[in-house]
Amino acid sequence: MKSLTTFMLCLGISVTAFAQSTINLQNPSDAPLGSFAPSPDDPSQAASPSPDAVKLTIKIAEGLALRNNPAISVARLNALASHQITREARSSLWPQAEANFTGVDSYDGSRITAGGLNNPIVYPRAAAGATVSQLITDFGHTRNLVASANLHAKAEDQNALATRQDILLAVDQAFYGALQTHAVLKVAEQTVASRQLLTDQVAALTRSKLKSDLDLSFAKVNLAQAKLLYLDALNNDKASIATLSAVMGYSTVKDFLLVEESDVLAPPPADVQPLITEAFSKRPEILALDFEAQSVERLQKANRDELLPTISALGAIGDAPFRDDRITSSWYGAVGVNMQVPLFNGFLYAARSREASLRAQAAQQRLSDLRNRISRDVRTSWLYASTAFDRVSVNEQLLAQANQALDLAQTRYKLGLGSIVELSQAQLQQTQAEIGSAQAGYEYRLALAVLRYQTSGH
Repeated sequence: MKSLTTFMLCLGISVTAFAQSTINLQNPSDAPLGSFAPSPDDPSQAASPSPDAVKLTIKIAEGLALRNNPAISVARLNALASHQITREARSSLWPQAEANFTGVDSYDGSRITAGGLNNPIVYPRAAAGATVSQLITDFGHTRNLVASANLHAKAEDQNALATRQDILLAVDQAFYGALQTHAVLKVAEQTVASRQLLTDQVAALTRSKLKSDLDLSFAKVNLAQAKLLYLDALNNDKASIATLSAVMGYSTVKDFLLVEESDVLAPPPADVQPLITEAFSKRPEILALDFEAQSVERLQKANRDELLPTISALGAIGDAPFRDDRITSSWYGAVGVNMQVPLFNGFLYAARSREASLRAQAAQQRLSDLRNRISRDVRTSWLYASTAFDRVSVNEQLLAQANQALDLAQTRYKLGLGSIVELSQAQLQQTQAEIGSAQAGYEYRLALAVLRYQTSGH
């Protein structure tokens, strides 16, 4: 009685672990035997894609995501826009030319006597002309602005690359996740079929009075547990395909035939330190933040240079064919040099320079924090990959032992030497081992993908 109570407790825990599906069964143990097995004619109950499904390898999935995912386009457009900021800053180094067309009519002898310090005489005229100005030097202010904008554009390029790598990692996660859920779904289908067969056999033996009703009850419980496992696996499989479709840039769920990789699993690198060093030199997030820190430093220098004079050359030329007689010549022209020296503006330039200096220090601290986090992430990913690689062989051994134990339990039960409790426990262990073995290889491939991403960003 004590062993029976212990088994019922273990069985209850296992049923709870598998009963995650939101689909409700109406008295599954009372359903007609054989009525729940997946039908190959029902697409919603089939584990295999339809004949029209598109074959999809992980490389094809990555290529489609890079072409279709809108986040890639957003990052690329932002990077292109940042390069225009560099052109905007550099425009101050080029000559500035303007054309002017002026027509003036005024009362005879009128003067402008309010509104500013200017020439108050207004003569009637119609004239056209051009003005040209050229910056001679502002002692580094504009060139530092250009350098700051250029470094910011490089940072945006790295951010676009980081977005690209994020999408690729998301594709890998979705692809291997879909393979995992599909493998679990196949295991669930096989589990339902095998436990359905056992339930039918026990039911026949019970009707012949060769087995007790307790045996049949346990067989039905195991069958119901397999049905719950199947429903959960079916739901997860559909959800994984929906996730894969979305990350590849599709607004609707596509039907894919996932093609597994056939290469032999290789162990991860033996030493993690070279991976951390590589991550520091290749991760686009580090490069982007480094460029941003340099950009802010150049901006600080540009703001500091605003305190220095600005020297410019000016020129104007034009003609006034219709004019007041007091304007003696129709043509006019002049050239000159102007030096503008800032004297006092309420400490605006000093505050800007100080602000940029503080932001540069903050950027350096963010860069240090990012290096620490990347070092942690690379080490954690390497440990997980190493463990996942070891789990592959251990799960294979566990599955072999569980299959052997199940064969022995079935033989003992058929010969009347074992109980239904022993057989049920062996079935449960074999199902868990089969699921673990099906998932282990994909988990390791995903762990390697995460390690590659953490190391070099791709």
